Amino acid sequence: MRRNIIFLAVLAALIMPAMVFAGGGSDKNRLYIYNWTYYTPDSVIEKFQNEYGVEVIYDEFASNEDMYAKLKAGGSGYDIVFPSGDYVAIMINQGMLEKIDKSKLPNLKNVDPEVLRKATYDPAMDYSVPYYWGAAGIAVNTAKVPSFDRSWSIFSRSDLKGKMTMLDDMREVMGDALVHLGYSVNTRNSREIAAARDLINSQWKPNLTKFDAEAFGKGYANGEFWVVQGYAEVVYEEIADNEQLMKDTVFFIPPEGGPAYIDSMCILKGAKHQDLAYKFIDFIHRPEIYAEFCDAFGFPATANAAARQYKKGNTWYQAEELTRTELKDDLGEALELYNDAWFNSIRVGE
Repeated sequence: MRRNIIFLAVLAALIMPAMVFAGGGSDKNRLYIYNWTYYTPDSVIEKFQNEYGVEVIYDEFASNEDMYAKLKAGGSGYDIVFPSGDYVAIMINQGMLEKIDKSKLPNLKNVDPEVLRKATYDPAMDYSVPYYWGAAGIAVNTAKVPSFDRSWSIFSRSDLKGKMTMLDDMREVMGDALVHLGYSVNTRNSREIAAARDLINSQWKPNLTKFDAEAFGKGYANGEFWVVQGYAEVVYEEIADNEQLMKDTVFFIPPEGGPAYIDSMCILKGAKHQDLAYKFIDFIHRPEIYAEFCDAFGFPATANAAARQYKKGNTWYQAEELTRTELKDDLGEALELYNDAWFNSIRVGE
């Protein structure tokens, strides 16, 4: 998810001397965060900076794959990263994360136990602290598409050809196809994975303008797209100033389910500013701060039970819509079956 970069963080990251990223003395009051786009409100960052007298340098990624590839390629200097559960598991196994010292996080008591039960990749929060439990869904412009089924089958509609996008995210799109066919988003069955691949190639992809994980919100806002798979907060952020489109937009998570995510806050191995990282993680789980985060994006307060009484704003979908979704697991060697379907068939030649 993409947010507005504060304090010219991108420019700062581009011109910052190597000695600063290495953690020199002049850098002790900076916290380096690597997070999804549209995922932490400016107001929350600014409150943290003001309270602790520090500067937050905030860099963004559009997918777990992008984040992981950058870190594995040597992208360093970050303190906190926000991977989804399957990538938390991968990064734990590869020794990329610091173990969490829970004594430094008194607000862990506010984390919803139900979310921890679902976080089977790290239920004791040894290496990660849940940030948000949610799922991608579908946004529809009802002025352009007045009649539709609340199903992933909407992407099979040839009458909407050229007016729809799906995420450029292998596990999301493959997972949608799998649940639509009655399978698990985590299946390791090669026949089921092939069936999902064939559904996407034969029925969905021909109707899509593109697979897009970065600009679908803007395309929806400017009327280029009428139906997009994506994240509610991205869509509603982009259309916030368009009163009519706000009224015309419906966002839903299909009842047949789909991939869910628990994005977590993790401290990267060897992080130079761990004390500030702990302060930030604990700050996020203050109930009033977590409620502010959720209100900024129209989220239900899924990961922090104590925050629910502080919520004031709109909620673009309800926590109950997540009931039939599944968290994406680390598939181990079976991930190659998905890679083959996605990169060698669905995305081949693009």
